[in-house]
Amino acid sequence: MIKKLIPSTIITYNIVGGFLMLKNISVKNIDPNNMKIIDIRNREKYNTSHIPGSINIEILDLNNNPEKYLNFNEIYYIYCQYGKASIKTCINLSKKGYNVINIMGGYESWLINESN
Repeated sequence: MIKKLIPSTIITYNIVGGFLMLKNISVKNIDPNNMKIIDIRNREKYNTSHIPGSINIEILDLNNNPEKYLNFNEIYYIYCQYGKASIKTCINLSKKGYNVINIMGGYESWLINESN
């Protein structure tokens, strides 16, 4: 259960007796050359357009088999279309011990930022 959403900083997620701190990042702070960015949308949407430098790992594949794609020692930046599915995915992966950061607002936020 998500307890509190603070868009510019963290999400706190209630875990039996404690809290998981989940980080967010604004699209304005994305550096595709120095970040491992994962697009969890379906292949069709990714092939149509995506954040430059991102790779596509569909949401079910990533959630069901993270060990196939992720390393516990790396930081991954995750996005979806609007930011909701990536929050859930980041919570799931964080609970499994992966270091993930949600890209706030997802691909749509990136599009808006690029047009300004």
